[in-house]
Order: sequence, then C-alpha cells, then structure tokens
Amino acid sequence: MPIGPVTTSPREISVVEPVSPALERVKQILFRPFDLGKWFVIGFCAWLAQLGESGIGGNFNSGSHKNYSAEDCRQALHRARDYVVDHLDWIVPLVVVLLVVVLVFWLVFLWLNSRGKFMFLHCVALDKAEVARPWNELAREANSLFLFRIILCLASLLFALPLIVLATVITGRMFLAGQFNPNGILQAVGLGLLFVCVAIVLAIIKKLTFDFVVPIMFLRRNRCLAAWKELGTLISGHVGIFILYFLFQIVLALAIGLIVLGVMIITCCIACCLMALPYLGTVLLLPVIMFKRCYSLYFLAQFGPNYDAFLPPPPPPAGALPAV
Repeated sequence: MPIGPVTTSPREISVVEPVSPALERVKQILFRPFDLGKWFVIGFCAWLAQLGESGIGGNFNSGSHKNYSAEDCRQALHRARDYVVDHLDWIVPLVVVLLVVVLVFWLVFLWLNSRGKFMFLHCVALDKAEVARPWNELAREANSLFLFRIILCLASLLFALPLIVLATVITGRMFLAGQFNPNGILQAVGLGLLFVCVAIVLAIIKKLTFDFVVPIMFLRRNRCLAAWKELGTLISGHVGIFILYFLFQIVLALAIGLIVLGVMIITCCIACCLMALPYLGTVLLLPVIMFKRCYSLYFLAQFGPNYDAFLPPPPPPAGALPAV
C-alpha cells in the first residue's frame, strides 16, 4: 500500500512529521512481506553507502602499568628523532610507499561509497532490490559526488592541517622545554577551538550533501554543484527549519543509540559482535540505516512535489549506460 506524502506547504514544514512515514516506509520495504534475499541485496547497497564511514574501536590495556615522567618522554622523543635522522635512506621511501597505498585505498573506498549512496537511495525511493541498474544509470551523478568529496577533503586539509601542525609545534616546544607558559597554552587552546569550528563546518557540509544534495541529484539527474546551488536557495529561505533539522538529528541519534544499546544488552552482546562484521552488520542494522535515509527524504519532500524522491524518477539522460 503506498504511503501518503507528508505536508507539502513550506509554512507547515515539520521535523517531527517525517518520522511516521519514514517508519512506515521501512516496514513496507523490509517486512511487507519479509524477503531475506531483498534484505541482502539492499543491505549490499547500504554497505557500499556506509563503506569507510564507520568502524569498531576498542581499548586494549596491558597487564602492567608503568608511570613515565616528562623527562623520560623527552628522552624517548630525542632517541626517536635521532633514529629517524640516522635511517632516512629507508624510512623516507617506506613512508612514501605507505602514503601512496593509503591514498589509493582511500580513493577506491570513496568512489565505491559515492556509488553506494545513489544505489541505496534508488532502492529506498523505488522499493526495489537492484544493484546493476542504479550502478549504471546513476554513474554520472555518483562520479560527480566523488569529485566533489575529493575537493572537499583537500579543502579540509588546507584549513585543518596548518592548525594541527601549529598546535603540535607549540605544545611540543613547551613539552620538550619542560615549561608550559600561559601564552603558549592560550595559543594551543585557540588553535584547538579553531580546529573544532572547522570540523563542525565540514560536518555540516557533509550532512547536507548526503541528506539533501544526493536526493536532489537523484531527482534532477544533475551534477553536485548544481544540486548544491539549488539546496543553497532552499536553505536561504528556510534557515530556521534547517537548524531545527540538525537539532532533531541529535534527538534521533540518541534515541537510535539507546535502542541499539538495548538490543545489545538483551542479546548479551551477541548482536554487537555480529554488527561488527563487515556487510553482515549492515544487513542487521538495515532498518536503522533505512529509517535515517527515509527520514531525510520525507523531510525534503515537504518542500513540494519537485523534491519528493518517492515519485517516479525522470528517465535517464541520453547516452546513459543501459541497465543489465
């Protein structure tokens, strides 16, 4: 049964109203009827859309603890510096090779992730478990997103790296000298605050890109910058509601986190172990991931039929690769 659209009048846009149709959409796609094969296909697209964005961390403690003084740490740093200087002939080539390998893997992951964003959106918007069709039809848009994200990452480094280097140099000098003067501490704290501000701005850009720019690209079949321009016009007329959107995202994140934590406790952490597995963890979390995708789509749909991703999409542009 099709789900009714949410309010389309901009004056009645709500951050709460999309929750109900988003939940219904998840039920319709994943449970009416329940199809395990459909779960795994859509889960694969969701896994690509999440690739490289999350991970499992842990704390590892040794059986014994030893207290190191500041002088011990300074001596260790001096020894490490001397060792590096004495073995530059092989350390420099090794670092270069490692950097190249990491860069290649990062680019591959970023490209696959960009393709996965559109593949998963296709499955959610059209209620279809397909891989080849969105991979082919939305390749142009995904590649545009990929290039935009590379530029965004380079801009991030341009702003963040100098702050990190300066803060490290200032802190390192005070540490090696054994004197922490107020001026140096204030400079390090100021650089740290600037870094936090840059990180927040970049996080907002990333959130807006995934939640709204990607759906606009999906609807218009246009490139990333064109979709960003359209979103900018939309935000400029509704700044307050987009601020509420971000605040409500915090509420949703807390609610989802509590639900997932409850599942982990009930299953005696078995679910936690399964969620840590690549791909399988994404399949198990598919209702949560799909709800988050549906929520942003239904929120965007409130701005009018032209922003409703659940309506039939336009035909692919001339020259697009055929679906297989």
